[in-house]
Amino acid sequence: MAIISNGTTIANAGAFSVSLGSQVLIKTITASSDSTVSFVNGASSVVLDGTYPLYLFKFINIHPSTESGSPAFSVNFSTDGGSNYNATKTTTCFANYQSEDGGTIGLGYRTSDDIAQGTGFQILNTDSGAGSDESTSGEMLLFNPANTTFVKHFMTNTNFYQVNNLSMNFYTAGYINTTSAVNAVQFKFSIAGGVNIDSGTFKLYGIKDS
Repeated sequence: MAIISNGTTIANAGAFSVSLGSQVLIKTITASSDSTVSFVNGASSVVLDGTYPLYLFKFINIHPSTESGSPAFSVNFSTDGGSNYNATKTTTCFANYQSEDGGTIGLGYRTSDDIAQGTGFQILNTDSGAGSDESTSGEMLLFNPANTTFVKHFMTNTNFYQVNNLSMNFYTAGYINTTSAVNAVQFKFSIAGGVNIDSGTFKLYGIKDS
């Protein structure tokens, strides 16, 4: 197919690359009673370096082992190949929600869940439901983690079944305040001790030509 104007071919199908901006699946991890799930550059076929300017993590039906202790799905970053997940971050969070009966609705900033130059795990949801049909799904973008000039920005969006029978949509964004390359990412249920990732699928994609 071609675009023709006044007898002149302006563009044809061969002039376009379908690969521009495409997602390249790098790694899939299926959790099964795991305390953490980690993506470390160079380990187990994981690529998390300068190969791509943008990385996309997807989490699908992430299920905690228990609701005891108010489990919160969370993330942290490493600059030393996963030896330590303690990157300094400044973040912002807000959430909106509605109950199954429509009687509880809300939208608001999550002051207690943001981080101001802290090294702890960043919360991506709160009070995650652990019923047999309850889970968390969402995604995270990590921008240019191998860059050694700028801080590293990330954005997440999760939707989950909250323990009070709510559908909650949770947004988090921030920057990892380091000019060192970020080369490992770890997910876990924090706040409550001893809560494993009972099941769920994690996928890492590289985004080409971003």
